[in-house]
Amino acid sequence: MRVLRTSAFSVRYRPRALTASVAGVLVAFAAVVVTLGSGDYQIPPGEVLRTLFGGGTMGDHFIVVELRLPRVVTALLVGAALALAGAVFQSLVRNPLGSPDMLGFTEGAATGALVVVVAGGSSLALACGAVIGGLATGIGVYALAWRKGVHGYRLILAGIGVSAILSGVNGYLMTRAQLMDAARAMLWLTGSLDGRGWGEVVPLAVAMAVLVPVAIIGCGRALHVIEMGDDVARALGISVERVRLTALAGAVLLASFAAAAAGPVSFVALTSPQLARRLTRAPGPNLVASMVVGAVLLTCADLGAQHAVPGRHLPVGVVTGVLGGGYLIWLLAAGRKAGRI
Repeated sequence: MRVLRTSAFSVRYRPRALTASVAGVLVAFAAVVVTLGSGDYQIPPGEVLRTLFGGGTMGDHFIVVELRLPRVVTALLVGAALALAGAVFQSLVRNPLGSPDMLGFTEGAATGALVVVVAGGSSLALACGAVIGGLATGIGVYALAWRKGVHGYRLILAGIGVSAILSGVNGYLMTRAQLMDAARAMLWLTGSLDGRGWGEVVPLAVAMAVLVPVAIIGCGRALHVIEMGDDVARALGISVERVRLTALAGAVLLASFAAAAAGPVSFVALTSPQLARRLTRAPGPNLVASMVVGAVLLTCADLGAQHAVPGRHLPVGVVTGVLGGGYLIWLLAAGRKAGRI
């Protein structure tokens, strides 16, 4: 651990974590440039960079900035938001399987969206329904897990139970939707970045501008201490339940806004914090590094989704599902080989 001091403030950092985060930002930038230049109309990386910085032709500007850039920015923001939410959840429940996918919050967002689909609502209403559904599910899970405080195992069990219930509700809602609406809902449930514009970017960016400082600055150090146990945290003067409620609310909203922008993209929230911890080898929730890894993961997955099958674009949720499932299988094999399972 090192400390950077100035006359106004001081910042503690770990060199390896800082190096990993900077490297992740560079990888994300490279993936962005490649994605913006790929497609039916190929643009060299140099021309992409020149267009991004105000140069280039009118045609390149229209393709890069107006058509492709909103999709890429959405991938970056959704990946970062899901990864941050996953890191907060895993820190709160002290379990590497804690994520919006496992705890039912993405199912709640899907329920809210499907209600709008059945009612014949617009895309904006669908996004609002996803946010409301995710938030309502978060409140319900917290209330079910409350018993003189919220323990990690109770939160996991309540989340799994609510997720199972909502999965059945979502299946029923799909049977009540019109054929075209059901097809649109199924694409959204898979997780897709197709057709994303600035209308999806702006609400998510505004939400992250508010929620990211709350999670990192307001709760980051407290979460690190709470991981050592509630009694230790209280002895050090931390209001455990207040921090836990604030962090949980912020993570639920991050996951809900991400689902509203791109659908319930699977496994990003689950795998990104674990990959970040392996890269940084640092204790604690690794919130910043998780955000960087999530942004890289979803951007690269979207790039692969666009080119995995010639002539067709796969939903990005298909790629993240395959990668996430493969990662869990690898963890299982590694655990068995080491004798931990």
